[in-house]
Amino acid sequence: MLLGLTLLAQAQPQAGSLPVLQPPVRIALIESLSGPFANTGEAVFRNLVWAAGRVNARGGVKLAGGAHPLAIERYDSKGQNEEALAALRSAIDNGATLIAQGNSSATAAALIDAINKHNEREPLKRVLFLNYSAVDPILTNEKCSYWHFRFDAHADMRMAALMEVLKDDKALAKVYLIGQDYSFGQAVLREGRRQIAAQRPDLQIVGDELHPLGRVKDFIPYAVKIKSSGAQAVLTGNWGNDLTLLIKAAREVGYDGKFYTFYGNALGVPAALGDAGVGKVIAVADWFPNTPGAASEAFYQSFRQRFPRPQDDYVHLRMQLMVEALAQSLEKAGTREAGAVAAQLEKAVVNFSGFKGVMRAADHQFQQPLEVALMGQQGMPGVKFDVEGSGYGFRVIKTISAQQAEQPTSCKMVRP
Repeated sequence: MLLGLTLLAQAQPQAGSLPVLQPPVRIALIESLSGPFANTGEAVFRNLVWAAGRVNARGGVKLAGGAHPLAIERYDSKGQNEEALAALRSAIDNGATLIAQGNSSATAAALIDAINKHNEREPLKRVLFLNYSAVDPILTNEKCSYWHFRFDAHADMRMAALMEVLKDDKALAKVYLIGQDYSFGQAVLREGRRQIAAQRPDLQIVGDELHPLGRVKDFIPYAVKIKSSGAQAVLTGNWGNDLTLLIKAAREVGYDGKFYTFYGNALGVPAALGDAGVGKVIAVADWFPNTPGAASEAFYQSFRQRFPRPQDDYVHLRMQLMVEALAQSLEKAGTREAGAVAAQLEKAVVNFSGFKGVMRAADHQFQQPLEVALMGQQGMPGVKFDVEGSGYGFRVIKTISAQQAEQPTSCKMVRP
């Protein structure tokens, strides 16, 4: 189950320059590292390795017993909830006190339930759950947990940001909704219908369907339906290969409408569309490589120096903020004990490379700005950097402040 550790040696301080590092604080990454969504898991691993290496290079985290490095341990969930739960048990048995996962809201929900039960049953071996991408709103609403912290904007927040652009697209008369048939995909379509009705009641929804998660190899039938519907735009929360294959199929059948996406800015999508996507693919994120400003550019250039291969070009600011918030909270707690760290993490305020985020204690939902960007050719105004060597990148067209992005919560937090 345990696939490997990051190489801490590359971040070890020189003798006599920084404190001698003690045994590592282990972060167990539970993700799809094989199967159809392996590329998403590997992208997360690179981001966490980079973030942990930065903390280790400055001496690790200073706890009561000395300075400790962060170590990222890999556990392959194979895209299955049961495998993820087995990985959780293995990680805890191996001494991990921090669990990181995000590339499936269904898996995140299962892990939250299991961690709640474990922490109640084993109060001396409690663990925390760091969520960087599982964005079903329920996870910080009805299913909120003191032991769970989400660092990504949830689906309703992302949808509201997309609607800031979609509602002003006056040429748009018909839209097609499509998503993955699990909790997150269902939540995206549900919120899409609600926000369209509230903000664009004139807009006709000509398609509304769900497809199996990670099992569709040929999206041509879906693309034909989209084209035949007369939709001028597709709204989707699809991610990973389910998005790339959908986009490729749409191109193959000659569909020339827009795509309003949660994740259309990487993992093969720009390359799959090529010129057909210029001015037509819209994505929402906490940050883009072409986010204006010197701090943003320096942040991105630093990542590309660490991971120069085009296929590794998938960097997430929120994952860096997550690790920085964790390091800060560990040091303030002075211990890796989960309850003490949680008490600090739920009030974390992070400033990093010119960006800021705040953890909301009421539901453990991170609050940060969001951006909406439009696909363009590298070299066009606002598109200095491309994505994955494709020659295409994203120009930021709308910035939503943290205050604008914030949404109410129904969480009734149970505290230990």
